[in-house]
Amino acid sequence: MASIINNKTVINKRPQKKKKMNLTQLLEIDRAVLAWFNGSNSLFIDALAQNLTSGFTWIPLYLALVFVIIKNNDTMPQIFLAIGCAVLAVVVVSVSVELIIKPLFARLRPSQDPLIKHTIAVVNGMRGSQYSFFSAHAANTFSLAVYLSLLIKSRSLSVMLVSWSAINCWTRLYLGLHYPSDIFFGLLWGALVGWLAYAVYRRFGKPLGLPRTQQTSQTTATSYLQADIAKLLYIMALWIGVVIIYSIFNT
Repeated sequence: MASIINNKTVINKRPQKKKKMNLTQLLEIDRAVLAWFNGSNSLFIDALAQNLTSGFTWIPLYLALVFVIIKNNDTMPQIFLAIGCAVLAVVVVSVSVELIIKPLFARLRPSQDPLIKHTIAVVNGMRGSQYSFFSAHAANTFSLAVYLSLLIKSRSLSVMLVSWSAINCWTRLYLGLHYPSDIFFGLLWGALVGWLAYAVYRRFGKPLGLPRTQQTSQTTATSYLQADIAKLLYIMALWIGVVIIYSIFNT
């Protein structure tokens, strides 16, 4: 409609609605981000990503964490509760993702999807299982990172654990085994499960005098020795160095 004011014509325009992003566009963004992370021309990075994505690679880290928990708890019930809640987080994530969520959504991995799998850079024929949504690697590692961060309450250890989870997430993208959205929702689920595992720890830890709150200059807020945390960080850094050297000589 046009209206005349002071001999000038003014056109009344309705504001245009912004177009909402649909599912197809979101999937295209997902694939574009994956393409940015996926593969390289480096045989060394190929070997490094393949080594870092393996759960067996991180056995020294798991053993070091168990040692720290055992050393910093006084009784067997305290030790079993602390370790048991970590195991609980991993079991809940693994069962929920592998047996329920992945079959329910049935989203093919990028490396398995017949529409795009030939555009995915695959390392040594590693294509993974059939479904990808969402990432059990992301969920498992982040559930442990959240739980152990709340358990031990050391800023340096929390940074290390979150970095460890991020490294695992990067390997899944680099190897073309997951989309970024798989990683994102895996991290969300892992954070929730890790928090719930700590809630279980607090609930059943009260009769055992847990969590402890006697912080000193030599301990964390939950009475874990800072010296033991430093040793754990040193072992982690040393082991990553070993993995890097191994990857160099196995390209």
